[in-house]
Amino acid sequence: MELTGSRMIAADRATVWAYLTDPDTLRSCIPGCQELEGTLEDGFDAVVKQKVGPVKATFKGAVAVSDIVAPESYTIAGEGKGGVAGFAKGRADVRLAEVAEGTELTYDVHAEVGGKLAQLGSRLIHGTAKKLADQFFENFQNEVEGPAEDASEAPAAAEED
Repeated sequence: MELTGSRMIAADRATVWAYLTDPDTLRSCIPGCQELEGTLEDGFDAVVKQKVGPVKATFKGAVAVSDIVAPESYTIAGEGKGGVAGFAKGRADVRLAEVAEGTELTYDVHAEVGGKLAQLGSRLIHGTAKKLADQFFENFQNEVEGPAEDASEAPAAAEED
């Protein structure tokens, strides 16, 4: 299965790159991530708990970062085993480009699953994978940009001036 997408992040490319290579940021942005230990250079050991349709599993595996071209792009790849639920493995090519609004982050994800997960059907798997990718990048954008200003408060603050 393949997913592609992009996000505009209101920060310069160097800032986005710093967050994208920070293990604490990655840990907090990965949906269901319980552990992420290691370094960018040596790779990470990860534990992620996820539910896909009726199948709930804890995936334990390794994540490696390669093809690093700072501050422009990298490839992040991982494989996790979820016991009887099966396995999931994938790779994401992530690119950053400076644009007037800040930084455009684009990604191409290639993923595959096996075991009970593979029996759920491609539509459910694809939908869940898209939801998780969107969730990760939304979490990441919020981490970089900070919490969004409440739109209902902004006009009130302007009126007080």
